[in-house]
Amino acid sequence: IAVATSVEDADFVLFHGSEVWYRGDDRSVRSLSPFIEQGKFDHVDPLLEACAARNLPAVCCNPDFIVQTPSGDGVAYMPGTLAQRYEETFGGTCTTFGKPDVEHFEACLRKLGYNSNENGDDRKLRVAHVGDSLHHDISGAANAGIASVFVTSGIHKTQLGTQFGELPSRDALEALMEQEVEAHVRPTHVVSAFRL
Repeated sequence: IAVATSVEDADFVLFHGSEVWYRGDDRSVRSLSPFIEQGKFDHVDPLLEACAARNLPAVCCNPDFIVQTPSGDGVAYMPGTLAQRYEETFGGTCTTFGKPDVEHFEACLRKLGYNSNENGDDRKLRVAHVGDSLHHDISGAANAGIASVFVTSGIHKTQLGTQFGELPSRDALEALMEQEVEAHVRPTHVVSAFRL
């Protein structure tokens, strides 16, 4: 696939990372630090608007909205936020692949040797998805019918009112889940942190 050097030459938009935006040549790389670090769209909106004006379809290969920074004391904004903005603010269309889509989980399960029509009970007993996002990790696992481990020291720790490594109360967990996800979406396990 040739990378377009302008919106006019593009056939589609690909959201897969958010470090820089690349326009197809070595000179047209622009840092998206204001977006990544603060969620600011100043540098991003003109490009999204121009793409939407051309009705360019978009594909998002990493639909996470935010991630925990490596230091653990902040969040970084991700491609899912760009895809959401493209659709909701500028009227663009975007196809996503990744969490929380069931197809993403099914593909992973097939790689592990679990087909959706075979060994259904087996995969529920032997596979668990670990993550810190109620929207992406826990919702995706619930919809795919597998166990989930919710890591509370991740992106929701501020909402839960906890520090790294500290478990929130059951009431705080339930209040967050009622606010953030559908009633059927609940983790099967909860841990404060996940370390290898």
